[in-house]
Amino acid sequence: MSQNSESVLPVVLAAGLGTRMKSRRPKVLHELCGRPMLAYVLDAAHEVSGRRPLVVYSPATQAITEVFSADADFALQAEPLGTADALRAALAAVPAEIAEILVLSGDVPLVQTDLLAELIDIRRARNAAIALVAVHAADPSGLGRVVRSEDGGQVLRVVEDRDADPEELEIEEINAGLYAFDAEWLRGRIGDVKPSPVSGEFYLPELVILAREDRRPVVSLEVEDDGTLAGINDRSQLADAELGLRMTINQRHMLAGVTMVDPLRTYVDSTVELAVDVVLEPGVVLRGRTKIGEGTRIGSGSQIIDTVVGRDCFIWASVLECSEVEDEVQIGPFSHLRPKSSIGRKAKLGNFAEVKGSRLDPGVQQHHFSYIGDAQVGERTNVGAGTITCNYDGVKKHKTVIGKGVFLGSDTMLVAPIELGDGARTGAGSVVTKDVPAGMLALGVPARLRKPRTESAATDSDEAGKLSGGGAAERTRR
Repeated sequence: MSQNSESVLPVVLAAGLGTRMKSRRPKVLHELCGRPMLAYVLDAAHEVSGRRPLVVYSPATQAITEVFSADADFALQAEPLGTADALRAALAAVPAEIAEILVLSGDVPLVQTDLLAELIDIRRARNAAIALVAVHAADPSGLGRVVRSEDGGQVLRVVEDRDADPEELEIEEINAGLYAFDAEWLRGRIGDVKPSPVSGEFYLPELVILAREDRRPVVSLEVEDDGTLAGINDRSQLADAELGLRMTINQRHMLAGVTMVDPLRTYVDSTVELAVDVVLEPGVVLRGRTKIGEGTRIGSGSQIIDTVVGRDCFIWASVLECSEVEDEVQIGPFSHLRPKSSIGRKAKLGNFAEVKGSRLDPGVQQHHFSYIGDAQVGERTNVGAGTITCNYDGVKKHKTVIGKGVFLGSDTMLVAPIELGDGARTGAGSVVTKDVPAGMLALGVPARLRKPRTESAATDSDEAGKLSGGGAAERTRR
């Protein structure tokens, strides 16, 4: 760009509720690939200008001020009186030193930074009052037509679809709603825009006529319709935009060394990070701030949300939320990591293994039908099928601490708070209500302590059956 880009202030129009979305949520807060559509517009605006964008909102869209308080400044349009009125409201908050105003729409999330930079350059090169983007649309119906002089060189006006005559309706060039303005000229003329005789609202394209009255150039950047300038007005258009953006994201990852077995059935948010040689099978969903390490394979049916997964792991048909998984871990099928869980290197979690708010140290084996909650599990511990940490007493959560090399027999209940020392063992079906010292064996209901015999784990299970008495754990899993 020929001048300092910081002389440009981006103004993003986001005051419309978007009634065609049929939603209580403001239109620009509906998400595309894990982020509100307005976020993409703000990114492009900031990148091209180096400044915090100024967002125009209305009482109906006030929620955007909370979502984007760290990313933008705001101006209130008290009543929905059209785009020119929205820009007038914004000008009251524009610093005096700003020489250029770049106007964007909050519902055009796929706009590209290079296009915005070119629009600013074109305005500067001609010292134009206005530069606008004109799109050669395959289907211009419902959109404002760009009316030119007979030689096609000058923009004479922009006519809204409902106001166009039959000849103007044949025009295929439409106004994209992106503008660059000479800020000084705009300040002097914004108050002269007249309301539409049909709606009573004030529209930005009327400024084209005012610029021509002032003998100031109005220039256009002409582009083909590639879908990136399409506004989103309803859920169908939102889905179309999501598909296009998802394919762009997937292609970027594949070109960077990620394998996607079926890109059309792979869902990766724009905020996800993938290392080289990651393999994603069909039906994988990766959301939020997820990071996947080199060489890891994510199997079909897996959903991973805000979770860091290390190198050379295999995750299969499982749900991982807000957790951390170290290198060479195997999880699934049908495992569930709930928030604040941490799985150590080379650990294994199998069918219907659930972990919540717990740390499993390296080499832990939790193969199937078990629940570990609010616990610390030492390395090389074996969690038998049906094992449960009874961490909730109906009022408070309590912690379970399990040492290194512990063997938990099938259907063990550990009634927290409780601690098992290194090398401790439990027999099958035992209900453990007291701490188990290192190397000791807990058997029965309630469990009693004894020194382990040298026989196999099967013998321990037999002993547990003999000692079982009845009763139940007072604390239940939650």
